[in-house]
Amino acid sequence: MNKEVIGAIAVFVLCLGLISRKLEKSVVTPPMAYVCFGLLISSPALNLVSGIKIENEIIKIVAEITLAILLFADASRIQLKLLRQEYKLPLRLLSVGLPISIVLGTIFALLLFPQQLDIFSAAALATILSPTDAALGQAVVNSSRIPARIRQGINVESGLNDGLCLPVLLLFISLATKTGDNNATYWLTVFSQQIVLGTAIAIAIGYGGTQLIMYSLKHKWMTESFEDLSIVGLAILAYTCAEAVGGNGFVAAFGAGLIVGAIATDSILACLHNFGEAEGQLLTLLSFLMYAAVMVVPSVERASWQMWLYGILSLTVTRMLGVAIATKDLKLQLDSTLFIGWFGPRGIASIVYGLLIVEKDNLPGSQLIFTTMVITVLLSVFAHGLTAFPGVHWYAKSIEDKKEFHDRMPEMMSVEEMPVRLPWRK
Repeated sequence: MNKEVIGAIAVFVLCLGLISRKLEKSVVTPPMAYVCFGLLISSPALNLVSGIKIENEIIKIVAEITLAILLFADASRIQLKLLRQEYKLPLRLLSVGLPISIVLGTIFALLLFPQQLDIFSAAALATILSPTDAALGQAVVNSSRIPARIRQGINVESGLNDGLCLPVLLLFISLATKTGDNNATYWLTVFSQQIVLGTAIAIAIGYGGTQLIMYSLKHKWMTESFEDLSIVGLAILAYTCAEAVGGNGFVAAFGAGLIVGAIATDSILACLHNFGEAEGQLLTLLSFLMYAAVMVVPSVERASWQMWLYGILSLTVTRMLGVAIATKDLKLQLDSTLFIGWFGPRGIASIVYGLLIVEKDNLPGSQLIFTTMVITVLLSVFAHGLTAFPGVHWYAKSIEDKKEFHDRMPEMMSVEEMPVRLPWRK
């Protein structure tokens, strides 16, 4: 990456920041803007990134560190007591809707790519495209016109499903890449080793690191600025240590975040959450920029109609049917079910999980899986970004028209606020 590219990105970040409040009231979302800029600098007219390939180590490192930090921060927000007591909606979406979406996605993949994918690689594709990303439809979780239970349910689901999908994806990759004498038992052992070692590192780093930070703060050895850096440093430390010993770094980052959220003081958690709303968001948007600059054009050129169709099915039928089945017993209004079903964007987690596939040369259909992921995320960035504000207006009006029934509508049930990645404006 040359100086011209870095300079162009810096100018773009500055210019977008200058009008960021104006953009909040428009249909242009930050991910859309960064994707468009990424496509611009990769265009033949500018040709600033022609030498950068998907396999470039910088792209891989930035994307993986971004996801590790997001997994860590999201896990630290989990309050298990609140989830058990008041969060039936996200729990149903995660425990019922998510598995159904993976199953449906696997079936569609086998139907559309019968010669290229076996059942495990098809399941890997479905799992890669199952995590949702609320940042692509920020207006949905920012609008106070949307019932608190619905908007927070979407946001909590988005914050947790990437971490839950990871071990499932690792299992399918392990089963899909078995070769020769390496039977399913061998690969299940490798998978278990990654989970066990990742969990062990999570406990050691999460608990030990948090205790050290709290001890230092108690004795006033640490400044406020280094409090921010130190707590986020635990995410990167957990990730790198797990990878070094043969564990899975993402599992370690997510597990360490769970432990930090359970034992850290409120001031430490506030520092972590504030970081996630600034530096964490910048890392996410830069990942979208790199995705557009390096991955989109080559993928669009080699994409088949089956890949485009799979992307559409993944964003509509797969997601919506999973949501409909998961929420059936909650007795939500039809418009609520449709609203939740549509706003399940695919974003940064899918991109990073797709990069994991690139490294697996012995995975059946790895190039097909990666290309389909890129196409689906591209569709999602613009489809969910452009429909966020119109969707909020439609759904809010529909709810307001039922005002006389609000006391009997599950959507209007009050919930205690849980910290989320994208806090809505009051």
